[in-house]
Amino acid sequence: MSSAAIGVFGGSGLYTLFDEVEHVEMGTPYGKPSDVITIGTVAGHRVAFMPRHGAKHTIPPAAINYRANVWAFKELGVERVIGPAAVGSLQAEIKPGHFVVCDQLVDRTWGRPDSYYMEGPRVAHLPAADPYCPELRPLAVAVGREQGVDIHDRGTVVVIQGPRFATRAESRWYWTQGWHVINMTQYPEVALARELEMCYVNVALVTDYDAGLEGDPSVASVNVADVASVMTANNERVRRLILALIERMPDGRSCTCANTMRTAFIN
Repeated sequence: MSSAAIGVFGGSGLYTLFDEVEHVEMGTPYGKPSDVITIGTVAGHRVAFMPRHGAKHTIPPAAINYRANVWAFKELGVERVIGPAAVGSLQAEIKPGHFVVCDQLVDRTWGRPDSYYMEGPRVAHLPAADPYCPELRPLAVAVGREQGVDIHDRGTVVVIQGPRFATRAESRWYWTQGWHVINMTQYPEVALARELEMCYVNVALVTDYDAGLEGDPSVASVNVADVASVMTANNERVRRLILALIERMPDGRSCTCANTMRTAFIN
């Protein structure tokens, strides 16, 4: 079977990554992944790519088979995952067109299968205090700054159920908590990657101010047309950052992600 050491989940607007690829269709114990996986080579690294919503954006956030997607990458040998995603901003200084490399998340979803240990026979208590890879995060920030991107080196993403956008009251609450951006797909993708002891880094593109900007009635609330417009204008910037990040990745992992589950079980 084909193999890859790095995996990329394409978010809204990012449906392809390579020009010349090998196509791999996979099944998993958890059902079918979102789409066929494409595998290519970037700077000597074998890279697997999958659009998490499907190639034609047909799968809503809560219906994505996250367990199948992440498992398929693991079966291919993926050790590091890059998770680009479109996000809305909750803070004035984080503007549309900016990038955020998140270091924390808050889960506000429900009903999504979010563990590989839900059916037993063992119970796993995933260590999740720091959900994103400490080695890949600063590397992504450095690459972005070298490319002249307005990039924030940390931020908390609140993950909502979707597919609807937040109400003004919800957005105001998230803002008062000090959270930075809002998204619909980071959870459980991040947690599942950690359960399989894969490194995970998020590269978030800010497409809008969520339900307007608190205290500034002149800023319009989010709509699909505005999100699509920003994504179209910035897709190549996202792609360029991801490819450069892959090129800069060291061969070996020096982080602790590969040992995440060592303390997760009560004997």
